[in-house]
Amino acid sequence: MATTRTDATRTPATRTSAGSAALRRRRTATAGFHLGAGALAVLWLLPIALVLVTSLRSFDDIAAHGLGSWPRSFTLDNFRLAWVDGGQQRALINSLLVTVPCVLVTLALAAMAAFALSRYELPLRRSLLLLMLGGNLLPPQILLIPVSKLSELMGVHDTLTALIGVQIGFGVGFYVFVLHGFMRALPAEIQQAAVVDGAGPWQIFWRIILPLTRPALAALSALSFTWIFNDLLWAITVLRSDAKMPITAALIGLQGQYVSMWNVIAAGSVIAAAPTVAVFLRFQRHFVAGLDLGAVK
Repeated sequence: MATTRTDATRTPATRTSAGSAALRRRRTATAGFHLGAGALAVLWLLPIALVLVTSLRSFDDIAAHGLGSWPRSFTLDNFRLAWVDGGQQRALINSLLVTVPCVLVTLALAAMAAFALSRYELPLRRSLLLLMLGGNLLPPQILLIPVSKLSELMGVHDTLTALIGVQIGFGVGFYVFVLHGFMRALPAEIQQAAVVDGAGPWQIFWRIILPLTRPALAALSALSFTWIFNDLLWAITVLRSDAKMPITAALIGLQGQYVSMWNVIAAGSVIAAAPTVAVFLRFQRHFVAGLDLGAVK
């Protein structure tokens, strides 16, 4: 009996000690996680900060003290050289003329195709989805020569129209596959209720299905804008004239024009990255919501 009473009196203290130890372990694990994540964030942001600082330094400062030295003078003239003399202004306009229509047209076509394939029992719809997915699994390098020859035969070689057509053709399959999963997961009762109320297929798509897939469309808009705007491979495949090159190809020319002026090259890189950063920040909330919804599905 005495032993039983002793064990009973020690049990609360033992539980308190165990709880304190578990709390310390959780706090230690949380602190370790934050320290590790902070260190990774610093490693990730360090090159970006180096490019930003370099883009503001003068050439004399870098030449006298080295690229990795502490900056001693700052100037905005590097952005003027990259923007005007380096052709970044014209190249940025070319990139926007290609990217904006590609994003709008590709997502519009993908949304309509995904609606038809996910909400209606069409013949061979599974085969069509697998065909679209299989097209995206092909390495683009093996299609460079066929695409270049085909654009020459069609008479659109060295035009922005050819680049827009290539980007749309290679992007629509992946977007259809993604949007198909979102639209297929929507309850069928919503569409049935709309049919009972007399809504047609276009009204169902425009007023019901499309608003419900807004998070997915926003996420795909941010991703497609980034992919198309930063593309270099297809640009140098179907384009030849320097006046028609997008911003990524213009960066290569900028590096050849200002070989040792790393401040001007860094300024050009900042200009090239600014639109994609702005788009991501604008659609960040919708982008995260789209990823969360996709993870749940």
